[in-house]
Amino acid sequence: MVEKTGNISNLKQTVGYYLYDCLNREGITEIFGIPGDYNFSLLNVLEKYPAIKFINCRNELNAGYAADGYARVKGIGALITTFGVGELSACNAIAGSYCENVPVIHIVGGPKTMVQQEHKLMHHTLLNGDFKVFKKVYENLTAYAVTITAENAAIEIPKAIQVAKDTKKPVYLLLATDVINQTIVNKDVNLSMRQTDQNSLQAAVQHIGELIKQAQKPILISGVNAARYKLQAQVKQLVDKINLPVATMLMGKGSFDESHKNYIGLYIGNLGSPEVQYMVESADCILAVGTMWSDYNTGTFTANLNPFTVIDIQPFKVKVGMAIYENVLMQDLLRELILNINRRLPAHPTLVFPYENINAPLEEQVTSEYYYPRFQKMLKENDILIADTGTLEFGIAELRLPKGATYITQGGWGSIGYGTPAAFGACMADKNRRVLLFVGDGSNQMSVQEFSSMLENQCKPIIFLINNKEYTIEKYLNISTNQTNYNDIPAWDYSKLIESFGGNTYTAKVYTNQQLDEAIKQAEINCSQRLCLIEIFAPKINAPSIVHKMTNILEQMQ
Repeated sequence: MVEKTGNISNLKQTVGYYLYDCLNREGITEIFGIPGDYNFSLLNVLEKYPAIKFINCRNELNAGYAADGYARVKGIGALITTFGVGELSACNAIAGSYCENVPVIHIVGGPKTMVQQEHKLMHHTLLNGDFKVFKKVYENLTAYAVTITAENAAIEIPKAIQVAKDTKKPVYLLLATDVINQTIVNKDVNLSMRQTDQNSLQAAVQHIGELIKQAQKPILISGVNAARYKLQAQVKQLVDKINLPVATMLMGKGSFDESHKNYIGLYIGNLGSPEVQYMVESADCILAVGTMWSDYNTGTFTANLNPFTVIDIQPFKVKVGMAIYENVLMQDLLRELILNINRRLPAHPTLVFPYENINAPLEEQVTSEYYYPRFQKMLKENDILIADTGTLEFGIAELRLPKGATYITQGGWGSIGYGTPAAFGACMADKNRRVLLFVGDGSNQMSVQEFSSMLENQCKPIIFLINNKEYTIEKYLNISTNQTNYNDIPAWDYSKLIESFGGNTYTAKVYTNQQLDEAIKQAEINCSQRLCLIEIFAPKINAPSIVHKMTNILEQMQ
């Protein structure tokens, strides 16, 4: 791969101020975390740094989820924890960011340099004198892990941030507490940046052009990396030029404007719409832009695509049928395809989307048959939707998003409890957009403390909480038996709980479709002034069609 270099010159300053200057240059104005004695030096400098605010979460795991949600909205996020106990608590969140291609800068405050060199037995360590063990853990969970010193800060901090931006994955910076206030060694920094191999690019463009020219039924699948690399506009240009029908998969939801006339819906193999499945699987040329071919994305591997028809465009390479073209940046390939392909397809069939009509009577007990179409009805342009892991992520995935909407879930990593703190992070990332959180009681009980953080920071999301006293998704997935108690959870009064956190809130408990309809109307009035929580008391074992289909497939695989 050819490298392109750029120079960054550094003024004489301390490591701490230099670190925050670098982060602020990327647009980071909030850093999430938890204070601990080894990161006091980091936080003392941050309190005096006016351009970035420290956001104190209720625990490190939630702070990591919040930084992830923030990064999905803003493009990059940051997290500060203390050594050992703090960073290990955040491991699950950082692993999720790695899995889902979310760039989070994880900054860890460590014991003094001399203490580490002398291998003293310090608290928050394994009491074995090994101060490298936690960094070794993070080497497997991040794209880059480095110990920062005054001598290497001017090189390693920009490099780590660049790696995060290039790979869309988290990175790890360890700073001993005495290093923060040391003056950096002034150096000119040469950042290596990926650049496309032009010969490989032109060969790929020619090959792709031939396939599209011959194709009778081409189609485009927009994937998660189209969004992570902010290439939605380029994908839309290509779609408009060729008049391609467009589908998304679960992880790629929201990567293409779903209000666009060419959007046909969600493709998830046998789990989704049969009409969408037919259009995708009968296509003789599939442009897959930034798609991940995981079990979650392919409907537990029921996607039936002919590999010879797939043009698999990834961030740094493209596979055309069986031919692989290395060192091709996705943005460069899209640009060349837009310039060089001259083909215009006739109009394609218009498909019916789920939830377009509400059929359930208002007086009946509220169920998913009503609340998903009602959610669809309330969506507005530029909304941010967060669906926690569970049945809700599959139901919300079938909503047709309005123009400018952002959709956040964690289907690839699938950590229950992600949604509430991620919604908090999204609220902090853009205070001018409406945030809608869809969360089950099982998920929410794992991270409910971030309701307090939302109130403390004057966040005003609308929260829909399904209160049915169970891990519903686990009961559907546990196909071996339904005679178990371990997926039941205790009943909480979430409206009273959120009142105990203080702050200005609107809360409602709904049992019927009519009550939900009225509560949504009130929330839409109140959400400009206060946080809104709507508890939906739905029946047990109530899930959208995707979950039922998944259960059937799992039973057939036994």
